[in-house]
Amino acid sequence: MPAMSLPQPDQHAQEASAALTRLIAADIAQAGGQISFARFMELALYAPRLGYYTGGSAKLGTAGDFVTAPELTPLFGATLAHVAAAFMEQSAPHLMEFGAGTGRLALDVLTEAQRSGIPIETYTIVELSGELRARQQELLQGFPQVRWLDRLPPSFDGVVLGNEVLDAMPVHLVRHGAAGWKELAVTWTDGRFAYAECALTPHLAAQLKRQVPDADKLPVGYTTELHGVAAGYMASLAGMLGAGRGAALLFDYGFPAHEYYVPARSGGTLMCHYRHHAHPDPFFLPGLQDLTAHVDFTAMALAAQDAGLEVLGYMSQAAFLVAAGIGELLLRTDPADAKAYLPQANAVQKLVSPAEMGELFKVLILGHGVALPDALARADRSHRL
Repeated sequence: MPAMSLPQPDQHAQEASAALTRLIAADIAQAGGQISFARFMELALYAPRLGYYTGGSAKLGTAGDFVTAPELTPLFGATLAHVAAAFMEQSAPHLMEFGAGTGRLALDVLTEAQRSGIPIETYTIVELSGELRARQQELLQGFPQVRWLDRLPPSFDGVVLGNEVLDAMPVHLVRHGAAGWKELAVTWTDGRFAYAECALTPHLAAQLKRQVPDADKLPVGYTTELHGVAAGYMASLAGMLGAGRGAALLFDYGFPAHEYYVPARSGGTLMCHYRHHAHPDPFFLPGLQDLTAHVDFTAMALAAQDAGLEVLGYMSQAAFLVAAGIGELLLRTDPADAKAYLPQANAVQKLVSPAEMGELFKVLILGHGVALPDALARADRSHRL
């Protein structure tokens, strides 16, 4: 979609974006003329007070740029509460959510736990955005067991939840050229951001070899992402959970490697979201749009295993939710009460339909010292990783 067809921001938003543009351009100058795309993405999303997630504009829901599963129906969080309970029985009655957005998932999990008698002694939210933390604190003030941190603690027993966290982690961009693979760096040229090819660092070369099967057989011009930051997060999770017992449930959109690195995705999966419009230009209005890349679930599973976690399960969001009992929870609302039932049924359909979120979104379940509940074990497709 051409940038000119996108809605124009108000004056205040334009000024904030211009300030972030100047900050990134200065960072490029200080670095000698170019920075990695991962660094550009980090600043665009997380620069203090100016980044997409650290600024003050609404991000989620109908007023923002995208709608996540918890905003569709409280049944998503209610279902997760029961899965978390099965894992907490094997570990400890503690939950942690990384990147909690509006706080809606936490609200729904805690509400269902209260309704069903599921003990949760603490619900820790790791949140980098001060603006989102403030919204969460207002929404969750009725639950005294909620606390906030700005980084993962060194150890944790219990269950970690991450909904659409991995896709927002910075990625490096690489392109296959006639002379081999090159990194796509970002420069500031003639008053605008642009790409420039440069040699892979030894670290990126090793990551490419580990992450992309048969990389040298991909066609010339093939562009894709390397997920080093997300792989590092897997290692941090392993360090946190490895000393005790616990599980991590990660929900996101993406593919295993054999579906990710195919000719049909020769331009990569990087996508930008601005006021409910999706487009491919990451340099459009920095700070006002979300930048995401699809998750390579094979790379995430390998990184977790390398760091000592066990891959307990991998499945589509549809398979997970159905196996976990979302249908039974839906039926707590009388189908004869069409006004109450139909909106919830439509939301569940969107979560599980192959044409909506059901197949594109996946669930990766990692753990240490715990086992996958039987219902989820029957839905496991981790052999497809």
